[in-house]
Amino acid sequence: MVAQISKVSKNGSALNVEWTDGEKSNFNFMWLRDNCPTAHDKDSRHRMFNILNVSENLNPIKYTVNSDGKLEIEWSEGSHTSYYDPKWLRDNCYTIKNNQKYVSPYHLWDSSFQKNLNSMHIEHDEIMNSDEGLIKWLELLYQKGIAIVKNSPIKKESAFPVLNRISHTRETFFKTPFEVINIPKPNNSAYTAHGLRNHIDLPWFENPPGYQFLHCLINAAKGGDSSAVDGFAVADYLRKNEKDIFETLVNVPLKFRDKDYTQESHRSFYAPAISLTKDGDFNDIRFSVATMDTLDCHPDVMEKVYKAHHRFGNLLHDDKFVVKFRLEAGDIFCFNNRRLLHGRTEFDPNSGHRHLQGYYMDRDEIIGRLNYLKK
Repeated sequence: MVAQISKVSKNGSALNVEWTDGEKSNFNFMWLRDNCPTAHDKDSRHRMFNILNVSENLNPIKYTVNSDGKLEIEWSEGSHTSYYDPKWLRDNCYTIKNNQKYVSPYHLWDSSFQKNLNSMHIEHDEIMNSDEGLIKWLELLYQKGIAIVKNSPIKKESAFPVLNRISHTRETFFKTPFEVINIPKPNNSAYTAHGLRNHIDLPWFENPPGYQFLHCLINAAKGGDSSAVDGFAVADYLRKNEKDIFETLVNVPLKFRDKDYTQESHRSFYAPAISLTKDGDFNDIRFSVATMDTLDCHPDVMEKVYKAHHRFGNLLHDDKFVVKFRLEAGDIFCFNNRRLLHGRTEFDPNSGHRHLQGYYMDRDEIIGRLNYLKK
């Protein structure tokens, strides 16, 4: 049963609201006027009311709970009366929300996940044929940051239909899809037979791609096994056990640079190795030995920055945290590129063919689609 408003009183520049279940809320005058139900266009749902046009002295002349149980406010400016549904007020009460303990949506994992890797598998046709399958895939991507779609078609560009079940892909100068094969005179180490240390893609972008999808068309070469590590889990370990290292990684920006010889634009960006959300949860991991630029931190912190980077990087390759697997033809390795770091072992291009096609998608598309479907 929805709680109702039992009492309203004025408190400085806000109204105190007491609820029938004993909870208490405090609503700022400006916030209330800005969120009047009449403030939004009924079709676009965009706010049409301009809060900038009221004075800083805006306040209620009258306020009451009317016969419908709504909070009714007559404002001192604009000859306007607002009516607030109690359920809407309660659902959007920032007093109660800020008193609640934050619960992270992320399921962190370490190398013990190796024993249960099948739990991140989902069949291609299950996603294509049902919203339940799509939700399962999206939840894996959001909560664990990793999934492998099994038994996909193995023709070139055949991942588009299943990816479009989520949304549109994100284009970069690598084109879509990009080809992960061994080529002469490569402009990226991914296009070689070399081993790749665990890394995120494109850390030198202001906003690196949120998710990456690597579609395995063939993997017949000797070597080329994949690795993955939950960067959030490693960061969590540091926050709990090595606070000085953690604080350095959060507070000191590192420098990343794209040195692609085929590009007429060279992209460069400063960002810390670990960034946090407003709730103190993990937002981004930014790590790549290959594309970190020459650091120009202040001389007083350079030593501790390198010690922190060295420690973080070694943990990101530590057997306590890393899982290893081999992609098969028809697998799509899907992961949160700003949480999960991925790598591969060296392979012998003369022993067989290895060809993956890569796609990117913004993180908003995964989270937005999941929220829509679950509603």
